[in-house]
Amino acid sequence: MTESTPDKEKVEHYKYLQISPRDKSWGLAVTTAGFQHVRPGDSYPLSLHPSGYTFQENGRRVLNEYQLYYITHGSGYFESASCSRTRIEPGMMFMLFPGEWHSFAPDPETGWNDHWVGFNGSFMDDKIKAGFFTFKNCVFKVGVDEKITNTYLEVLDILSEEKKAFQQIAASLVISLIGRIHYKDLNHNNGETYITRIINQSKAIMKEDFASNTPLGQIAQSLGISYSLFRREFKNRCGISPGQYRLELRLVKAKEMLHTTNMSIADISSRLHFECIGQFSTFFKKKTGLSPLEYRKRDANKN
Repeated sequence: MTESTPDKEKVEHYKYLQISPRDKSWGLAVTTAGFQHVRPGDSYPLSLHPSGYTFQENGRRVLNEYQLYYITHGSGYFESASCSRTRIEPGMMFMLFPGEWHSFAPDPETGWNDHWVGFNGSFMDDKIKAGFFTFKNCVFKVGVDEKITNTYLEVLDILSEEKKAFQQIAASLVISLIGRIHYKDLNHNNGETYITRIINQSKAIMKEDFASNTPLGQIAQSLGISYSLFRREFKNRCGISPGQYRLELRLVKAKEMLHTTNMSIADISSRLHFECIGQFSTFFKKKTGLSPLEYRKRDANKN
Protein backbone atom coordinates (compact mmCIF):
# COMPACT_ATOMS: atom_id res chain seq x y z
CA MET A 1 0.00 0.00 0.00
CA THR A 2 1.27 3.42 -0.94
CA GLU A 3 -0.15 6.78 0.02
CA SER A 4 0.80 10.41 -0.31
CA THR A 5 2.74 12.26 2.35
CA PRO A 6 2.21 15.91 3.37
CA ASP A 7 4.22 18.44 1.36
CA LYS A 8 3.84 22.18 1.79
CA GLU A 9 4.78 22.78 -1.84
CA LYS A 10 2.39 20.17 -3.28
CA VAL A 11 -1.32 19.57 -2.96
CA GLU A 12 -1.94 15.90 -3.63
CA HIS A 13 -3.55 12.98 -1.85
CA TYR A 14 -3.53 9.41 -3.11
CA LYS A 15 -3.72 5.78 -2.09
CA TYR A 16 -2.58 2.59 -3.83
CA LEU A 17 -3.70 -0.88 -2.74
CA GLN A 18 -2.99 -4.51 -3.45
CA ILE A 19 -6.21 -6.38 -4.18
CA SER A 20 -6.88 -10.01 -3.31
CA PRO A 21 -8.79 -12.63 -5.32
CA ARG A 22 -11.59 -12.29 -2.76
CA ASP A 23 -11.76 -8.53 -3.43
CA LYS A 24 -12.11 -9.19 -7.18
CA SER A 25 -14.79 -11.83 -6.57
CA TRP A 26 -17.11 -8.99 -5.55
CA GLY A 27 -17.15 -8.00 -9.22
CA LEU A 28 -15.11 -4.82 -8.86
CA ALA A 29 -12.14 -3.98 -6.66
CA VAL A 30 -10.59 -0.54 -6.24
CA THR A 31 -6.82 -0.33 -6.71
CA THR A 32 -6.14 3.38 -6.29
CA ALA A 33 -7.73 6.78 -5.80
CA GLY A 34 -6.24 10.24 -5.69
CA PHE A 35 -6.37 13.97 -6.26
CA GLN A 36 -3.79 16.49 -7.51
CA HIS A 37 -3.90 20.28 -7.62
CA VAL A 38 -1.37 21.01 -10.35
CA ARG A 39 -0.42 24.68 -10.48
CA PRO A 40 0.69 26.44 -13.68
CA GLY A 41 4.27 25.45 -14.42
CA ASP A 42 4.30 22.42 -12.06
CA SER A 43 5.92 19.23 -13.33
CA TYR A 44 3.40 16.46 -13.96
CA PRO A 45 2.69 14.22 -12.19
CA LEU A 46 3.61 15.99 -8.98
CA SER A 47 5.30 12.93 -7.44
CA LEU A 48 6.81 9.65 -8.51
CA HIS A 49 4.12 7.01 -8.16
CA PRO A 50 4.64 3.26 -7.56
CA SER A 51 6.26 0.99 -10.13
CA GLY A 52 3.67 0.04 -12.73
CA TYR A 53 2.04 3.47 -12.61
CA THR A 54 4.91 5.63 -13.88
CA PHE A 55 5.08 7.24 -17.32
CA GLN A 56 7.86 6.40 -19.76
CA GLU A 57 10.23 8.95 -21.31
CA ASN A 58 7.92 9.26 -24.33
CA GLY A 59 5.10 10.38 -22.01
CA ARG A 60 3.16 7.14 -22.44
CA ARG A 61 2.04 4.54 -19.95
CA VAL A 62 0.31 1.13 -19.97
CA LEU A 63 -1.68 -0.11 -16.96
CA ASN A 64 -3.21 -3.47 -16.09
CA GLU A 65 -6.40 -1.86 -14.72
CA TYR A 66 -9.15 0.57 -15.60
CA GLN A 67 -8.89 4.18 -14.42
CA LEU A 68 -11.24 7.15 -14.59
CA TYR A 69 -9.74 10.64 -14.51
CA TYR A 70 -11.92 13.69 -13.86
CA ILE A 71 -10.72 17.24 -14.54
CA THR A 72 -12.49 19.96 -12.56
CA HIS A 73 -10.21 22.93 -13.26
CA GLY A 74 -7.61 23.83 -15.89
CA SER A 75 -7.04 22.25 -19.29
CA GLY A 76 -4.74 19.84 -21.10
CA TYR A 77 -4.79 16.88 -23.47
CA PHE A 78 -5.45 13.14 -23.57
CA GLU A 79 -4.69 10.48 -26.15
CA SER A 80 -4.47 6.69 -26.31
CA ALA A 81 -3.89 3.91 -28.81
CA SER A 82 -7.58 4.03 -29.78
CA CYS A 83 -8.42 7.68 -29.05
CA SER A 84 -6.85 10.53 -31.03
CA ARG A 85 -5.36 13.49 -29.18
CA THR A 86 -8.24 15.33 -27.50
CA ARG A 87 -8.44 18.70 -25.79
CA ILE A 88 -9.46 18.31 -22.14
CA GLU A 89 -11.42 21.08 -20.40
CA PRO A 90 -13.04 21.33 -16.95
CA GLY A 91 -15.92 18.90 -16.56
CA MET A 92 -14.39 16.29 -18.86
CA MET A 93 -13.47 12.75 -17.92
CA PHE A 94 -11.38 10.13 -19.67
CA MET A 95 -11.17 6.38 -19.21
CA LEU A 96 -7.98 4.32 -19.29
CA PHE A 97 -8.22 0.70 -20.38
CA PRO A 98 -5.98 -2.17 -19.27
CA GLY A 99 -3.22 -3.07 -21.70
CA GLU A 100 -3.59 0.06 -23.86
CA TRP A 101 -1.06 2.90 -23.94
CA HIS A 102 -2.24 6.36 -23.04
CA SER A 103 -0.77 9.81 -22.46
CA PHE A 104 -2.15 12.94 -20.82
CA ALA A 105 -0.98 16.11 -19.08
CA PRO A 106 -2.22 19.59 -18.15
CA ASP A 107 -1.28 22.71 -20.09
CA PRO A 108 1.74 24.36 -18.42
CA GLU A 109 -0.10 27.70 -18.56
CA THR A 110 -3.15 26.50 -16.61
CA GLY A 111 -2.25 23.37 -14.67
CA TRP A 112 -5.35 21.41 -13.61
CA ASN A 113 -7.16 19.67 -10.79
CA ASP A 114 -7.50 15.95 -11.44
CA HIS A 115 -9.26 13.18 -9.56
CA TRP A 116 -8.69 9.53 -10.38
CA VAL A 117 -9.87 6.11 -9.36
CA GLY A 118 -8.48 2.77 -10.54
CA PHE A 119 -10.30 -0.56 -10.49
CA ASN A 120 -10.50 -4.07 -11.92
CA GLY A 121 -13.10 -6.80 -12.10
CA SER A 122 -15.77 -8.58 -14.09
CA PHE A 123 -18.29 -5.76 -13.60
CA MET A 124 -16.39 -3.42 -15.90
CA ASP A 125 -15.34 -6.21 -18.28
CA ASP A 126 -19.03 -7.01 -18.79
CA LYS A 127 -19.89 -3.36 -19.49
CA ILE A 128 -17.22 -3.25 -22.19
CA LYS A 129 -18.53 -6.48 -23.76
CA ALA A 130 -22.06 -5.06 -23.72
CA GLY A 131 -20.91 -1.90 -25.52
CA PHE A 132 -21.69 0.63 -22.80
CA PHE A 133 -18.08 1.82 -23.06
CA THR A 134 -15.60 1.37 -25.93
CA PHE A 135 -11.89 1.96 -26.40
CA LYS A 136 -12.64 4.68 -28.96
CA ASN A 137 -15.34 6.39 -26.89
CA CYS A 138 -13.10 7.12 -23.91
CA VAL A 139 -13.62 10.87 -23.30
CA PHE A 140 -16.82 12.07 -21.65
CA LYS A 141 -18.31 15.54 -21.24
CA VAL A 142 -20.06 15.22 -17.90
CA GLY A 143 -19.74 18.82 -16.67
CA VAL A 144 -18.35 19.93 -13.33
CA ASP A 145 -20.72 18.12 -11.00
CA GLU A 146 -20.54 18.41 -7.21
CA LYS A 147 -21.93 14.88 -6.75
CA ILE A 148 -19.22 13.38 -8.96
CA THR A 149 -16.51 15.32 -7.12
CA ASN A 150 -17.94 14.16 -3.77
CA THR A 151 -17.90 10.54 -4.91
CA TYR A 152 -14.21 10.71 -5.83
CA LEU A 153 -13.36 12.32 -2.49
CA GLU A 154 -15.44 9.77 -0.57
CA VAL A 155 -13.71 6.84 -2.29
CA LEU A 156 -10.33 8.33 -1.39
CA ASP A 157 -11.39 8.77 2.26
CA ILE A 158 -12.64 5.17 2.47
CA LEU A 159 -9.44 3.77 0.97
CA SER A 160 -7.35 5.85 3.37
CA GLU A 161 -9.18 4.52 6.44
CA GLU A 162 -9.20 0.83 5.34
CA LYS A 163 -11.97 -0.22 7.70
CA LYS A 164 -13.58 -3.67 7.47
CA ALA A 165 -15.35 -4.24 4.11
CA PHE A 166 -13.93 -0.95 2.81
CA GLN A 167 -13.33 -2.54 -0.61
CA GLN A 168 -17.01 -3.40 -1.02
CA ILE A 169 -18.32 0.05 -0.10
CA ALA A 170 -15.67 1.72 -2.27
CA ALA A 171 -16.62 -0.58 -5.15
CA SER A 172 -20.29 0.36 -4.80
CA LEU A 173 -19.37 4.04 -5.04
CA VAL A 174 -17.28 3.43 -8.17
CA ILE A 175 -20.16 1.49 -9.76
CA SER A 176 -22.51 4.41 -9.01
CA LEU A 177 -19.89 6.75 -10.48
CA ILE A 178 -19.72 4.70 -13.70
CA GLY A 179 -23.51 4.82 -14.00
CA ARG A 180 -23.59 8.56 -13.37
CA ILE A 181 -20.91 9.12 -16.00
CA HIS A 182 -22.92 7.18 -18.58
CA TYR A 183 -26.05 9.16 -17.74
CA LYS A 184 -24.34 12.56 -17.68
CA ASP A 185 -22.49 11.92 -20.93
CA LEU A 186 -25.70 11.02 -22.76
CA ASN A 187 -27.53 14.04 -21.34
CA HIS A 188 -24.65 16.55 -21.38
CA ASN A 189 -25.62 20.23 -21.14
CA ASN A 190 -29.35 19.50 -21.23
CA GLY A 191 -30.59 22.88 -20.00
CA GLU A 192 -27.29 23.81 -18.33
CA THR A 193 -26.32 27.47 -18.71
CA TYR A 194 -22.89 29.06 -18.78
CA ILE A 195 -23.39 30.59 -15.31
CA THR A 196 -24.58 27.26 -13.90
CA ARG A 197 -21.41 25.59 -15.17
CA ILE A 198 -19.31 28.36 -13.58
CA ILE A 199 -21.08 27.95 -10.23
CA ASN A 200 -20.71 24.15 -10.31
CA GLN A 201 -17.03 24.46 -11.18
CA SER A 202 -16.42 26.95 -8.37
CA LYS A 203 -18.06 24.56 -5.88
CA ALA A 204 -15.77 21.77 -7.00
CA ILE A 205 -12.70 24.00 -6.64
CA MET A 206 -13.70 25.06 -3.12
CA LYS A 207 -14.22 21.43 -2.09
CA GLU A 208 -10.75 20.57 -3.33
CA ASP A 209 -9.13 23.69 -1.94
CA PHE A 210 -8.78 23.12 1.82
CA ALA A 211 -5.00 22.89 1.61
CA SER A 212 -4.28 26.00 -0.48
CA ASN A 213 -7.21 28.28 0.49
CA THR A 214 -7.27 30.17 -2.83
CA PRO A 215 -8.94 33.61 -2.48
CA LEU A 216 -12.48 33.64 -3.87
CA GLY A 217 -11.65 36.54 -6.17
CA GLN A 218 -8.83 34.48 -7.66
CA ILE A 219 -11.19 31.54 -8.21
CA ALA A 220 -13.63 33.83 -10.03
CA GLN A 221 -10.81 35.26 -12.14
CA SER A 222 -9.58 31.78 -13.09
CA LEU A 223 -13.11 30.98 -14.29
CA GLY A 224 -13.24 34.09 -16.47
CA ILE A 225 -15.85 36.02 -14.49
CA SER A 226 -15.71 39.12 -12.30
CA TYR A 227 -15.97 38.52 -8.57
CA SER A 228 -18.99 40.82 -8.19
CA LEU A 229 -20.94 38.92 -10.86
CA PHE A 230 -19.75 35.59 -9.51
CA ARG A 231 -20.81 36.45 -5.96
CA ARG A 232 -24.23 37.74 -7.05
CA GLU A 233 -25.02 34.76 -9.29
CA PHE A 234 -23.72 32.26 -6.71
CA LYS A 235 -26.00 33.72 -4.03
CA ASN A 236 -28.98 33.84 -6.41
CA ARG A 237 -28.61 30.16 -7.26
CA CYS A 238 -27.39 28.73 -3.95
CA GLY A 239 -29.08 30.99 -1.41
CA ILE A 240 -25.77 31.82 0.30
CA SER A 241 -22.64 33.71 -0.69
CA PRO A 242 -19.46 31.91 -1.86
CA GLY A 243 -17.80 32.87 1.44
CA GLN A 244 -20.64 31.34 3.47
CA TYR A 245 -20.56 28.22 1.29
CA ARG A 246 -16.85 27.81 1.98
CA LEU A 247 -17.48 28.18 5.73
CA GLU A 248 -20.14 25.45 5.55
CA LEU A 249 -17.61 23.20 3.81
CA ARG A 250 -15.13 23.91 6.60
CA LEU A 251 -17.75 23.02 9.21
CA VAL A 252 -18.38 19.65 7.54
CA LYS A 253 -14.64 19.01 7.30
CA ALA A 254 -14.10 20.05 10.95
CA LYS A 255 -16.75 17.57 12.13
CA GLU A 256 -15.15 14.85 10.04
CA MET A 257 -11.67 15.55 11.41
CA LEU A 258 -12.91 15.69 15.01
CA HIS A 259 -14.65 12.35 14.49
CA THR A 260 -12.04 10.41 12.49
CA THR A 261 -8.66 11.80 13.57
CA ASN A 262 -6.69 12.49 16.74
CA MET A 263 -5.53 15.89 15.48
CA SER A 264 -5.48 18.64 18.08
CA ILE A 265 -8.07 21.41 17.92
CA ALA A 266 -5.25 23.85 17.11
CA ASP A 267 -4.07 21.71 14.19
CA ILE A 268 -7.60 21.38 12.80
CA SER A 269 -8.06 25.13 13.11
CA SER A 270 -4.83 25.73 11.21
CA ARG A 271 -5.60 23.11 8.55
CA LEU A 272 -8.95 24.78 7.85
CA HIS A 273 -7.33 28.24 7.63
CA PHE A 274 -8.95 29.94 10.60
CA GLU A 275 -6.94 32.90 11.90
CA CYS A 276 -6.65 31.37 15.36
CA ILE A 277 -8.08 28.61 17.51
CA GLY A 278 -10.41 31.13 19.19
CA GLN A 279 -11.99 32.11 15.88
CA PHE A 280 -12.45 28.45 14.99
CA SER A 281 -14.00 27.58 18.38
CA THR A 282 -16.40 30.55 18.24
CA PHE A 283 -17.48 29.66 14.69
CA PHE A 284 -17.94 25.98 15.53
CA LYS A 285 -19.98 26.64 18.69
CA LYS A 286 -22.19 29.16 16.89
CA LYS A 287 -23.00 26.54 14.24
CA THR A 288 -23.36 23.44 16.45
CA GLY A 289 -24.03 24.70 19.97
CA LEU A 290 -20.91 22.89 21.17
CA SER A 291 -17.23 23.73 21.32
CA PRO A 292 -14.96 21.52 19.17
CA LEU A 293 -13.75 19.69 22.30
CA GLU A 294 -17.31 19.15 23.57
CA TYR A 295 -18.33 17.87 20.14
CA ARG A 296 -15.42 15.38 20.08
CA LYS A 297 -16.21 14.13 23.60
CA ARG A 298 -19.91 13.73 22.80
CA ASP A 299 -19.04 11.87 19.62
CA ALA A 300 -16.67 9.57 21.52
CA ASN A 301 -19.34 8.83 24.18
CA LYS A 302 -21.77 7.75 21.47
CA ASN A 303 -19.30 5.06 20.40
